[in-house]
Amino acid sequence: MPRRSQVVLEPRKSPVQARSAASVAAILEATIQVLLKVGKGRLTTTRVALRAGVSVGTIYQYFPNKSALLQAALKRHMVEITEAVELVCKEQQGETPRQMVTAVITAFLQAKMRDAKSSVALYSVSSDVDGAKIVQQMEARFDKAIVRMLATASEPLTTDPQIVAAVLQGAMAGVGRKMLESSSPEKKLETLRRELILMACSYLDACSARGTGDISPADNTALLALT
Repeated sequence: MPRRSQVVLEPRKSPVQARSAASVAAILEATIQVLLKVGKGRLTTTRVALRAGVSVGTIYQYFPNKSALLQAALKRHMVEITEAVELVCKEQQGETPRQMVTAVITAFLQAKMRDAKSSVALYSVSSDVDGAKIVQQMEARFDKAIVRMLATASEPLTTDPQIVAAVLQGAMAGVGRKMLESSSPEKKLETLRRELILMACSYLDACSARGTGDISPADNTALLALT
């Protein structure tokens, strides 16, 4: 019995000129819109081409099939979230650990839920387009950015920054996944953001030179006011 060939997910080529980049951006945006409208089962390159205002041939210049389209749309979404985290990590260098984590969590969740419906739709197809590989790549960038930020904290950590970064990433990913799997993620955003910040700040307080002292309600209010 012949073996089934693997579905090709990698793009055929990358856009070089600004015009080509704009075409690819329009194609990926159209892919999300079609996914939202008809679902992944009925999504076709023809429907995407019509939505994007390009020919099917133009799509095939860059993407070999609809799975490659979906993977590229998912990767673009994940890159946007990662870049938002990287930017805030750079901006927060030199601050206290608690202020750092407040800003990082807020940036992460805001970027992830900027368009909740699209985020949920892309999450639903991630397992079909090797989404785990994309997540691993982005997590490596997350880790590097968070570790660099923590190394500049005004209150030095007594725990290895690599371990702290791993715990923070796990907590953020878990809350993000919980939101995407809920029936109304937009409604839960603010509550889960606040609770995640409080949990992460308590953890970082224990990992910093402050020791394990309790965080007062006034301290919590001040932290949340930063956002």
